[in-house]
Amino acid sequence: MSPDSQNPLAADLEHVLTHTEGLWEPLRGQSIFVTGGTGFFGRWLLESFAHGNEALSLGARMVALTRNPESFMAKAPELSANPAITLVRGNVLTLKASEVRRQLGSETSEHFGFVIHAATASSGSAYIETPSLIVDTIVEGTRAALEFTVETGAERFLFTSSGAVYGRQPGDMTHIPESYLDDAEVKTRSLYGEAKWKAEELCSAYHQQHGIEPVIARGFAFVGPFLPLDVHFAIGNFIRDAVAGRPIEVNGDGTPYRSYLYSADLVIWLWTMLLRGKTGRAYNVGSEEAHTIHSLAKLVAEVCHAPAVHVKEKPDPARPAERYIPSCRRAREELGLEQHIDLADAIRRTVKAIPE
Repeated sequence: MSPDSQNPLAADLEHVLTHTEGLWEPLRGQSIFVTGGTGFFGRWLLESFAHGNEALSLGARMVALTRNPESFMAKAPELSANPAITLVRGNVLTLKASEVRRQLGSETSEHFGFVIHAATASSGSAYIETPSLIVDTIVEGTRAALEFTVETGAERFLFTSSGAVYGRQPGDMTHIPESYLDDAEVKTRSLYGEAKWKAEELCSAYHQQHGIEPVIARGFAFVGPFLPLDVHFAIGNFIRDAVAGRPIEVNGDGTPYRSYLYSADLVIWLWTMLLRGKTGRAYNVGSEEAHTIHSLAKLVAEVCHAPAVHVKEKPDPARPAERYIPSCRRAREELGLEQHIDLADAIRRTVKAIPE
């Protein structure tokens, strides 16, 4: 199958299919429900599902919860028109199986074999002004998604958590493993990280009480098409400025370490965790390839031919650099997952997919 040159995602979707060969069979004839279907994670899940479903003739169906179907239809008309994808209107906080059933026109309770809970709250301005929204959206939204899973008879449940559950990464730890939480008493979690941790605990409780099979995907940092370029993601801001021909502005001192997994690799990891992850297991999702924010800015400038990189503050040599880098050994050894696309190529692919 040759990638369609008209589709900027064609090569990425073929990449996903190539590296998930043999994975999709449990989805044959199944219905999958996804919350957060129009966000960054959700959009990639929908795109990759649509491609795999057609290429492999799975006869599967994906139902996606979204607050504004009309907006998504305008942004992704071909995806919205796909007969295997159905959008239902709603907020995860008020998610009810009966309402989904009503919108689907089903007389009886539809069985979903799989639920992917990717709806979340970021640390954007709305949550700075009303931080309790973070807790409500993450914790109570997860509870609603778990209740929906029980009501509809689904067993497999993938929850997209965050590396923020670890709190501040110790300065002497280059890559933080999932086992860190086995012994550490975390006192440095943000409100966002604490909410994600409480949501993970809810997943464990529903496993014990109802027998559903949750898998936790702790996401770190990502890059790729559909990543917002105008919010609080450094790499998105850098790409935005470089593509516009402006100097890249680094607001801090450029010393924190981050790593970035490309979206096509990300979605390979998510599908693999949903279908093959161990029940109740948490897996870090990200890249182990560490870059300082300054070196990241310079790489974006090089790839995108930005005129300059400006660093606002001078580094303090007495202060240890902040790190937010996962150890992905568990995902690698248990699920055979790896990073296929390096950061420079990821940046190039992201820029190529930006609409003109």
